[in-house]
Amino acid sequence: MFVPCGESIPDLTDFTLLMPAVSVGNVGQLAIDLIISTLNMSKIGYFYTDCLVPMVGNNPYATEEEDSKELSINTEVYALPSRKLVVLQLRSIFIKYKSKSFCEALLAWVKSSGCARVIVLSSSHSYQRNDAQLRSTPFRYLLTPSMQKSVQNKIKSLNWLEMEKSPCIPEMSDSEICIRIPGGGITKTLYDESCSKEIQMAVLLKFVSEGDNIPDAVSLVEYLNEWIQILKPSSDSPASALPWKVPSSWRLLFGSGLPPALF
Repeated sequence: MFVPCGESIPDLTDFTLLMPAVSVGNVGQLAIDLIISTLNMSKIGYFYTDCLVPMVGNNPYATEEEDSKELSINTEVYALPSRKLVVLQLRSIFIKYKSKSFCEALLAWVKSSGCARVIVLSSSHSYQRNDAQLRSTPFRYLLTPSMQKSVQNKIKSLNWLEMEKSPCIPEMSDSEICIRIPGGGITKTLYDESCSKEIQMAVLLKFVSEGDNIPDAVSLVEYLNEWIQILKPSSDSPASALPWKVPSSWRLLFGSGLPPALF
């Protein structure tokens, strides 16, 4: 599944894998864009898979004209060995009935590569929140049982809220209670598979609505930053002033505008 850029497969033992879910507002993908761009991470490979819609485009993190000609595809892997961080970016949607196969193959790669833990950045429909969720912070987290053992104390110290369980079928009053992430794409499948395979995984998500989701992506990255300190805030500046680097591709996030010739 993983194809390295070089001749040898990079050693990812004890690395933390960050990845998005293709979810409402594409918040996870935008957040991963910010992390790759800010840390100036190097591409180390890609996933060869038939589970996602094929796509190709220019380098989304180009800083100069010469590197703008590099091509990018639907699944690419970036790394920063000095921080033991590896990042998977997904840029297209899943082909019907293929998302579970992708999750299984991805988690098999996580185990074989020796990654210590996985952190999934995701989002969920804000309009499907219950009363308690409407009255509290829009952020939630989930930890697999094997992840709880190692980070539970740290998470508790942050006063984060765990994703609540709700009726599996909201329309039925006597429905069983389970974890639901409406609009979360593969988030729930990844979480369930990681629980059964004893993989250390954390899910961080935000309740959002479709629209300009750049502020949601920034706030989700800062939520993650409270935990793993991608960037450390200085003593004289607040966390909201952290110097996140916006990728060059975001200039075209909403198209290039209307051609003046139309008028």
